Amino acid sequence: MKRIMTVQDISCVGKCSLTVALPIISAAGVECGVLPTAVLSTHTAFPKFTFRDLTDEIEPISNTLKELDIGFDAIYTGYLGSERQLALVDKFFEDFKGENTLIVIDPVMADNGVLYKGFTEKFAASMAKLCSKADLIIPNLTEASFMLGIEYNPDYNEDYVRYVLKKLTELGAKRAALTGISLKNGEIGVYYYDSTTDSYYSYFNEYLPVSYHGTGDIYASATLGALMRGMSYEDSLSLATDFTLECMKYTLADENRRFYGVNFEEALPFYISRIPMPAK
Repeated sequence: MKRIMTVQDISCVGKCSLTVALPIISAAGVECGVLPTAVLSTHTAFPKFTFRDLTDEIEPISNTLKELDIGFDAIYTGYLGSERQLALVDKFFEDFKGENTLIVIDPVMADNGVLYKGFTEKFAASMAKLCSKADLIIPNLTEASFMLGIEYNPDYNEDYVRYVLKKLTELGAKRAALTGISLKNGEIGVYYYDSTTDSYYSYFNEYLPVSYHGTGDIYASATLGALMRGMSYEDSLSLATDFTLECMKYTLADENRRFYGVNFEEALPFYISRIPMPAK
């Protein structure tokens, strides 16, 4: 069984980060280790929440895992809350990246043209350096713009998307996938560039005029789960697009839906049905 380590925060209630990554990756038939960077009572969309920073625990946990000679087939990072955490994750990459270890980074820090509260352009530049170590990065267009130090352009076309993707791989990442891309009314999806083959790929599905917290975490987790089951980058990104849409549709159909996340649990059978599973 493949084993991955994901490094991000966890909320006791709220569907994002580790509360999304752990069940989705596990559903793919992949062992999911967790390295929590912080623990929150609820995620930050709630009007009140507690927050306990676990940065001081990252290095002792990492050192212990190294002493135990525990390896990982992939390392996946989501929300990282400080430059110190970025530096510690960089060291984790150095310590645990084997010859075939896949590094996937979702540079969670911005959307809709603005950085999330608490982040700065300096942080974005440091995130760009961390992304240079990745086999695959999965930003949205806002995050890509901040990492590249260019103005966010909401009126993009396909040529501009391709330009941004190439610039992202010039940071050092082998592959980049821009999420939330829409080139035609009624469609939204992903645009992908592989610098190792100098090839582009895009996939789109139905656009729903709603926005839910945590869908980016769902997307990245579903992509990695599929990759670990041997699916290609293109097929994994396409499946993640379809799965995220299914999650949103289940949420829309639920008259008792909650504001703090999507009903991804109900869509897990759809995800599992699309993934090649080992024979018993």
